[in-house]
Amino acid sequence: MTVSTENKPLLKQPELLESRLKEIPAEPGVYFMRSSNGDILYIGKSKKLRSRVRSYFRSAQKLSDRIAMMVRQVTEIEFIVTDSEAEALALEANLVKKHQPYYNVLLKDDKKYPYVCITWSEDYPRIFITRKRRATKQRDRYYGPYVDTRLLRYTLHIIKRVFPLRQRRKPLFKDRPCLNYDLGRCPGVCQSLITPEEYHQIVQKVAMVFQGRSDELVKTLESQMEKAVEKLEFEKAAQLRDQIKALYNLNAEQKVSLPDDTVSRDAIALAADDKHCCIQLFQIRAGKLVGRLGFFADAQSGTPGAILQRVLEEHYSTVEAVEIPTEILVQHELPEGEILTEWLSKQKGRKVSLVNPQRQIKAELIEMVERNAHYELERTQRVSDRNNQALQDLATILNLPELPKRIEGYDISHVQGSNAVASQVVFVDGVPAKQHYRHYKIKNPNVKIGHSDDFASMAEVLGRRFRQYAQPHPQPLSHEDRGDDFPDLVMIDGGKGQLSSVVKVLQDMNLLEVVKVVSLAKKREEIFLPGESIPLDTDAEQPGVQLLRRVRDESHRFAVSFHRQQRLKSSRRSRLEEIPGLGFQRQKQLLAHFHSIDYIREASVEKLTEVSGIGQNLAQEIYNYFHPN
Repeated sequence: MTVSTENKPLLKQPELLESRLKEIPAEPGVYFMRSSNGDILYIGKSKKLRSRVRSYFRSAQKLSDRIAMMVRQVTEIEFIVTDSEAEALALEANLVKKHQPYYNVLLKDDKKYPYVCITWSEDYPRIFITRKRRATKQRDRYYGPYVDTRLLRYTLHIIKRVFPLRQRRKPLFKDRPCLNYDLGRCPGVCQSLITPEEYHQIVQKVAMVFQGRSDELVKTLESQMEKAVEKLEFEKAAQLRDQIKALYNLNAEQKVSLPDDTVSRDAIALAADDKHCCIQLFQIRAGKLVGRLGFFADAQSGTPGAILQRVLEEHYSTVEAVEIPTEILVQHELPEGEILTEWLSKQKGRKVSLVNPQRQIKAELIEMVERNAHYELERTQRVSDRNNQALQDLATILNLPELPKRIEGYDISHVQGSNAVASQVVFVDGVPAKQHYRHYKIKNPNVKIGHSDDFASMAEVLGRRFRQYAQPHPQPLSHEDRGDDFPDLVMIDGGKGQLSSVVKVLQDMNLLEVVKVVSLAKKREEIFLPGESIPLDTDAEQPGVQLLRRVRDESHRFAVSFHRQQRLKSSRRSRLEEIPGLGFQRQKQLLAHFHSIDYIREASVEKLTEVSGIGQNLAQEIYNYFHPN
C-alpha cells in the first residue's frame, strides 16, 4: 500500500503528515521513505509500523544527524504488512539488498579492511582480495571484512600454491596456456582444458576455508585421498596429500585454541566514543578462532544493542546458511533479539541461539573481543585526532569560519596536449572519499596534440563542476541550494596562473563569494589565494599544509592514472584506424575478442573471421596490414 504526498517534504505539512501517519496500521511490516523524485531513502522494519514511523517525526525524538537529514527529505511513505516480525526482517533484508538505499548504510566502508571475493558469476571464478564490496552481480560472494590483512594474504598465497586455480584475470597467450599450467598451479582455464563444472568443484573447496570450514574440508580431502590410493591414482593422492598438509599448516598459523570445542559460535562486541564505533566479530569453529572480522559504524546511529543487532543483520544477510553458527554471543542485549533468532534459525534450518553471557568462559570470550574493539577504537581516534588537527590548522591558515569538512582537489594531466584529462578528488573530514571521485575529459578543441593549455583546461573543469550552481545575479547561494556535495574548500594544483583562470570562471557564475578556492604550487609548496600576488606565509611541514599536499598528490595520481588509460586506448585504436574499411565499432569488437594488438597481429585470416562483423575480405585486409610482405 502507498501513502502518497505532494513533492513538498512532509515535515513542512504537519496536518497532512498527521493524517498520513494515522493511515499506517499498528502491525508488523516494512516501511519505505521516499524523496521528492521517487528515490528510496530508507527501508526499515517494525513489529508496529505506525509507532515506528511516527517516532521519526516527533520533535522530542533525538535522531542522529544522518537520519535527521533523511527525515527532512521524506515526501512519501510506503509500507508492506507482514504476518510476523521475522517475516518483516527477512523482507527488509531482501529489499535493502535489492534497492541499496543511501540511508540504510549503517556500516562505514572506509576501505580499511579487505574482503575476499569469489566471482561465481563467471564460468571460471576468480579469487582475489578487494577493499571495495560491489553488489553488482548477485552470484559473486564476498567474505570478510578481515582485520588481519597479513594473515589473509598469507592464506590466499597458500591456497593458490596448492590448489590448481585461475591465476590471471586475462590470458597471457591466445593459443596456449602459460607457465602456471606446466607448474600445476592452474588447470588451463584460458584454453578451457578443464570444464566449468570441474573447476567449480575446486573453487567450492577453497570457499570452505573462508567459510570457517577448514576441518570439514580436511576430512573430505582425506576421504578422497584414500579412494585415490585404492584406485592406484597415486599422482592424484599426492596432490590431495599436499593440500591436506597445507591446510594443517594454515590452521596452525591462524588458529587460537579456545575452550569448549563442541559448538560453532560467533562472538561480537563493540567499543565506542562520541563519534566512532568499532565492532569486532570473532568466528569460532571447533574451539578454534578461525576468523576475525571488523566493522565501523556511526556511534550516534543507535544504542550499543541496536548497533550490534544491525551489524548482525547485515552480516548474516550476505552469508550462506552453512556459515551461520548455532550460537552467537553478544556484548549487549539486542532490542529485537527474538526476531533475529527466529530469522537466523529459519535461514540455517536449525535452532540458532543468542546469548548475552554474564560470567565464566563465555563472558571472558566477550571481554577478549571487546578489548580488541577498544584497541581498534584507539587507533581510529589517533587518526581522527591527526586529521582534526590538520583541518583546524588549515582553517586558521585560510581564515575559514568553520572547519573544511569537504575538500575537493583538481589537477590536469596530458602529454603535450594529447589525451588531456582532469581529476576531481574529494576528502571528507581529512580522509579520501573515493566514492565521490570524478574524471573529466577535456573538451576544449584548442587543447590537442602539440598544443596544451592548462589554464583553459582548469577553467573548463571548474565551470562544468559548478555550472549547476551558477547564479544569474550577484546574490548569496543559500545552504539549501548548495546541497550535500558542495565543497567547503577547492584546491587547484598549480600556481597563480591556474588560480586566476578558475577565479574568472567563478566570477562569471557569481560564485566566487561562496566557493573558497586556493592553489598549491609544487616547487615550494606555496599556497595562493585569489587576488593575492604573493603566497601565504606558511611552513611546508604544518599539519594544514600537509593535508593540502595529500589532496594535491591524490588528485595528481588520479589524473595521471586516467590519462594513461586514455593514452593506452588511443594507442590501441591508432593502428587499427589505419586499416581501410575498419570502423570504430569493428575495432571495438576486435579488441574485445583478442584483447590486444599483438594477438590481432598474430591471428590468421580464419581466426579474424570468427569476430562478429569481420568478413573474409576485411579479414584479409587486416592480415595484409600486419603482414605486408
